[in-house]
Amino acid sequence: MTSAIDRLITQSRHEEPDLQNEPEDPSIVVLGNLERVSPPRWAASSLVPTVVTCYLVMGVTNLVFYGLALQQIIIGGICFLGIAALQVLHSDSRLERWRQLAFPWSLVLQAVFTYLPSFGFGIWWGGMSGFLIASALLLLPPRLGWAVFGGVVAATLFSGVIDHWTTDYMVYMTISIIVTGLVTWGLTRLSLLVVQVQATQGELARVAVVRERLRFARDLHDLLGYSLSTIVLKSELTKRLVDGSPTEALTELDDILLVSRQALTDVRAVSRGYREMSLYEEAEAARSVLEAAGIRADVDLTVRPPRGHLDTILATVLREAVTNLLRHSKAEQCLIATRAENDLIRLTIANDGVSRTDASGGSGLQNLTVRLAHVEGRLSWSIEEDGWFVLCAVAKLPPVAAD
Repeated sequence: MTSAIDRLITQSRHEEPDLQNEPEDPSIVVLGNLERVSPPRWAASSLVPTVVTCYLVMGVTNLVFYGLALQQIIIGGICFLGIAALQVLHSDSRLERWRQLAFPWSLVLQAVFTYLPSFGFGIWWGGMSGFLIASALLLLPPRLGWAVFGGVVAATLFSGVIDHWTTDYMVYMTISIIVTGLVTWGLTRLSLLVVQVQATQGELARVAVVRERLRFARDLHDLLGYSLSTIVLKSELTKRLVDGSPTEALTELDDILLVSRQALTDVRAVSRGYREMSLYEEAEAARSVLEAAGIRADVDLTVRPPRGHLDTILATVLREAVTNLLRHSKAEQCLIATRAENDLIRLTIANDGVSRTDASGGSGLQNLTVRLAHVEGRLSWSIEEDGWFVLCAVAKLPPVAAD
């Protein structure tokens, strides 16, 4: 019988994809402590408007301290107010609709407000021209945005040469523009990121609930399907034995009671979130159930996975395969075997009752495919030329810890 197992494993290997370069199944991470590690949404949205308002007050204050005429102060103040309003429009996530309607004219108008006081009236405040850098980086394609960045810096240096600024003042003004632009751009991107992540938190929570419901449904299907099939099978056997062999019927009733208690334990374990299973124990239980059903079972577990998640998943694969066999197959023989292949473990379950086996795979096999993907594994099934239905589960063995 062992040679038959090796033959079936060899025949099915060519259909199994290479798992060495198999991409990991993506998972969703729910940021449950987001409120604790980031500012509230209203605070993030108000960050840039607050900074812009402070710059506006500083700009107007500098106009007064420069000793300019009232008319120049009014013109400069109006331009600074326009720059601040347009910057809020370009940065505030709550104004997205208006920003799309106003672009690109809002950016052009901000450039006019930025350079009208300096080139037209001799009013200069370097920090306010830095907002043009921020708006360009936010609204324009990256290459064009950084080109505007360089143009604004060049315009500052040009003004310094024309107005005969001292070297230290020119350096101060240039750094002031760059810092203002980059700080405003960075704060805007950061606040937008916080707003977007917090806006999706509810959706992430809903996805987590759906995933938990699917897990619960999979566990109930995989665990209870096997137990209920066993109860039905043994109940039918007991019914036939009651009249002729009451002693054997009592034995079967004891088995039914044991399986029923195990099913109750399984339901409680599923509701708690996780139930660890053993491939070896499931194989022995499967042998007992199959033999009770009159099916010759040959079990050859050459390699066993270590206790843990992989062991539980392979045990679940075996349980589902045996459940399907009992429900849909007229099998007379069943082979259960494991083999090691480099860093992989291959579990093969085969039976000769393929006439009524649904080889297209039902929801149970689809559930198992999802489970195996979590341990970098794959599930495949096929009908061999000799009429055997072969189910193969292949997964990576965890690395052995060094002593």
